Amino acid sequence: MGLTKTIWTKPSEYLRANEPETPVLFFAPAILQDTARRFIAGFPGLVTYAVKSNPEEAVIENLAAAGVRGFDVASLPEIRMIRRLAPDAALHYNNPVRSRAEIAEAAALGVVSYSVDSASELAKLIALVPAGGTEISVRFKLPVDGAAYNFGAKFGATVETATRLLAQVAAAGFTPSLTFHPGTQCTDPAAWEAYIRAAAAIAAGAGVRIARLNVGGGFPSHRLQGVLPPLEAIFALIDRVTAEAFGTDRPALLCEPGRALVAESMTLATRVKAVRDGVHVFLNDGIYGALAELPLIGGIDRIEVIDAHGRRRTGEGVERIVFGPTCDSMDRLPGLVVLPGDMEEGDHVLFHGLGAYSTATNTRFNGFGELVIATALSLQG
Repeated sequence: MGLTKTIWTKPSEYLRANEPETPVLFFAPAILQDTARRFIAGFPGLVTYAVKSNPEEAVIENLAAAGVRGFDVASLPEIRMIRRLAPDAALHYNNPVRSRAEIAEAAALGVVSYSVDSASELAKLIALVPAGGTEISVRFKLPVDGAAYNFGAKFGATVETATRLLAQVAAAGFTPSLTFHPGTQCTDPAAWEAYIRAAAAIAAGAGVRIARLNVGGGFPSHRLQGVLPPLEAIFALIDRVTAEAFGTDRPALLCEPGRALVAESMTLATRVKAVRDGVHVFLNDGIYGALAELPLIGGIDRIEVIDAHGRRRTGEGVERIVFGPTCDSMDRLPGLVVLPGDMEEGDHVLFHGLGAYSTATNTRFNGFGELVIATALSLQG
């Protein structure tokens, strides 16, 4: 993968000029920066970016240029990259499980914010990280409704355990905070309300006034044509419920969106390899490539098809079975995909809103996976 130097007006211009046989991910820096500014203006606290969702250097640089001053990092390579690209940014090492060597290097690189969800991992931090000025956020979980998948299946302490851990953090002289993740692609603002009120109960139970509350990621991106992400409604609810739940002990807020920040800034252009007997469509990308997330969180219907001359196909929609290019029968997009009935081999199928978890999860399975990133002013075909 590599970012092309030419800036194209829109995807069709590039596709006509290059006729690529491999998938192309079109990146619009202006859209990314606009989205970042929307979060910074609307969210009532610090906005940090979850690097894992798209670690491309151009993404990091444009987010920093838009005013993002914090990054949620999960590994030493992510920490080193942010230190290089945005040296003054705040780093929140919020992967709750780390080796002792990882903790030591993170501390040497100036990381002063960590999350934890177990007594054994807290003991590591207490032993290896200086207390003065270092924040430890206890991560807790609740039963999740309304999310595409549940992050609590792997991480997060129960409310009872979180209460004990928070008291231990404060007693050890660290800055006590709380953090949670409501689950990915949450379209219901109420998901945050239950967590915020639980956070207030945990702090009260531990007898601790927390410095900050990290309301996680989970903010939705625009995946379905008729469902616009209610970001401002979510921001307003978080602000209101925090005030109600904590009162005069209200903590500072921060969030760590990944998907919602970066998704809209990229469009994936695939090419039709074959329309087999009018039923099956084979693309040059699939679930082992930039479309890896679709089986996990469901399909996306923000799709357009353009022919080799850059003209949009407008035939009546037909439900198709869509396969990727590999020889694995699992390489299939979920469900049936509605595509124009007049589409042909050689056409390009564009998936909008594919900036998150596309480059990051792309593999080279079966010899496929080559992916070009091209810069564009607009992402409409």
